[in-house]
Amino acid sequence: MYLPRRTPLGVLLAAGAGSRFTGAHHKLLAPLKGAPVVSYAVSSMLSAGFEECIAVTGSVALTGLLDGVTEVHNPDWTTGQRSSVLAAIDYAHTHGYESIVVGLGDQPFIEADAWHAVADADAPIAIATYDGVRGNPVKLSSSVWDLFRSTEGDPDAGARALIHLHPELVREVACKGNSADIDTTEDLSKWI
Repeated sequence: MYLPRRTPLGVLLAAGAGSRFTGAHHKLLAPLKGAPVVSYAVSSMLSAGFEECIAVTGSVALTGLLDGVTEVHNPDWTTGQRSSVLAAIDYAHTHGYESIVVGLGDQPFIEADAWHAVADADAPIAIATYDGVRGNPVKLSSSVWDLFRSTEGDPDAGARALIHLHPELVREVACKGNSADIDTTEDLSKWI
């Protein structure tokens, strides 16, 4: 008999090309205080205590940076972030998870407590806020996965269209920390 897991799946989106970053490395591999940018996001997600964590990858190899994390390759990564969320939903569904908690590989300052707080929120959709501003991670319960699939929107907007169209399903979760992302070399230079 198939029984779904009553725990969330930790998901790190790390598939994009990072085309706005003009440094010598892909933005996820760029050094930040002695370690690649993505390593901070991986560490925070792992520290949040999920039963399992995955990283949805695509454009760049993250060899050696995903210890303790299952790599899920998104062959459609060029179509945008939405395809990576769908890859995570497919994995979660196949493995019986009740929800996914999604963060971004280019956000090195999200703390494990934010991942944990969003995972524990009792809502179909939960979204971290930092000083009242929405950010990541975002939880999508299995009850909204079909709705996500059928919601049209910008292919690079992840779950934003779903969140915008269904505010009644959303709960904001106040979190401490910093949701800054590293999209450009200028973004990175602020933190070096």
